[in-house]
Amino acid sequence: MREGEGSEAREWALILGASSGTGAAIAEAVTRKPGLNVFGVHRGRYAEGAVQLEQRIRDAGGRGVLWQADASSPEAAEAGVAALREVAGPRSVKLFVHSIAGASVGRFLSEGEDRLHARRIRRTFDTMAHSFVFWVQALVNEDMLAPEARLLGLQNPLDETHLGNTGLISASKAALEMYVRYLAMELGPRGHRVNLLKFGTVMTPALKHVYSPGALARLEAAHARMNPAGRMGTVEDVARFVTVLAGEEAGWFNGATIDFTGGMTLRLLDLVLNP
Repeated sequence: MREGEGSEAREWALILGASSGTGAAIAEAVTRKPGLNVFGVHRGRYAEGAVQLEQRIRDAGGRGVLWQADASSPEAAEAGVAALREVAGPRSVKLFVHSIAGASVGRFLSEGEDRLHARRIRRTFDTMAHSFVFWVQALVNEDMLAPEARLLGLQNPLDETHLGNTGLISASKAALEMYVRYLAMELGPRGHRVNLLKFGTVMTPALKHVYSPGALARLEAAHARMNPAGRMGTVEDVARFVTVLAGEEAGWFNGATIDFTGGMTLRLLDLVLNP
């Protein structure tokens, strides 16, 4: 089905961080099931990927609109939701996924360049945590949530362990988890559901940009040892499960942090003591 042949009647998914990685995989998956149009927000780092994603969404029978902006501020949230309303109309957003990243790594007490100073702290919390609230507020203010809408933040297992230089990421994700719980309480009586999906390392363009091929090979080997399944998770694994969370079967999840790590942390102590 091509754009215009039934896609206008669909409800919409709003996905922050949609042009690559997990966000792009989710956008493509929910176009097919449960059959949503996609309004994706991206920073423009993967502009070609955004164009390709729009085409894949059309090929799947939906309508894709990719909007370039830094999604971390309340002003961006207001502008983005206004643009979405022009395209989709009120009460049209069935699924909202917060998949943007932009964290600083380093140490709080370092005297070097990796010191986590105030600007880095504010930027990380705005991107990784506060922006979730900004966009939910804008969606509610503009009456954009469809009946029984699903709102989803993404989490990682860093809240369960210590990984050097990632304290700011862990702290911002902890804030996101609290936002999810409190918004679940506020939106629950309106019929909406707010949850947090926790999953482990997946291979993304951002990860490939940070690590060398050799480091990536070591990373995959380490995850193959940690995960009971013997492999690293994939963005497709995550995307398929999001389609489940968007369906009626998952309607009783609310305020939950859903463990989708595949048991990634179960063997950590064993790996240390029995290498």
